[in-house]
Amino acid sequence: MQFCSNCGSQVTLQIPPGDNRERSVCGSCETIHYVNPKLVVGCILTWEKKVLLCKRSIEPRLGYWTLPAGFMENGESTAEGAAREAFEEANATPESLELFGVYSLPRISQVYMMFLGKLKDGYASAGEESLEVGLFEQQDIPWTELAFPVVSESLEQFFNRNQSTNERAYLADVHSRPGHAVDVTRHH
Repeated sequence: MQFCSNCGSQVTLQIPPGDNRERSVCGSCETIHYVNPKLVVGCILTWEKKVLLCKRSIEPRLGYWTLPAGFMENGESTAEGAAREAFEEANATPESLELFGVYSLPRISQVYMMFLGKLKDGYASAGEESLEVGLFEQQDIPWTELAFPVVSESLEQFFNRNQSTNERAYLADVHSRPGHAVDVTRHH
């Protein structure tokens, strides 16, 4: 950030009094501009032992498969945001959404909250952000064509959870760098 969104003056990086991190601070109106992680909400929707996936029609990762998810909007709850994303990407209506997992992605300053629910009437079709949608059993998931590490991690934990009795929300830190392996720290 170079200019204050409040008054238009140039900002400088400094540690404000009482803080411990550099922030963009306006020397003119003294506004402190905080840049915090973005919240991404999404869902794992199931129908008859199958999971709904969407093939992306937008960048990043155009043409790769993902779970319906996206940035949370102001004025909505996390579950409402996940349901909205399912509808926007797959014309899908979720039922009985419950928190499934929380994933911290410090490298890109994002936090994902994934919900688990049923796909109402088993109906889905491609929305504006999807080339196609599909319902996949575990053995049919296109694992090498998944868009993001969080999607892979969520699906792996979903299928592992179905085989166990642990029903608590899953927590993980996902660390990755372009061209490097993904490192996942799981918190149980």
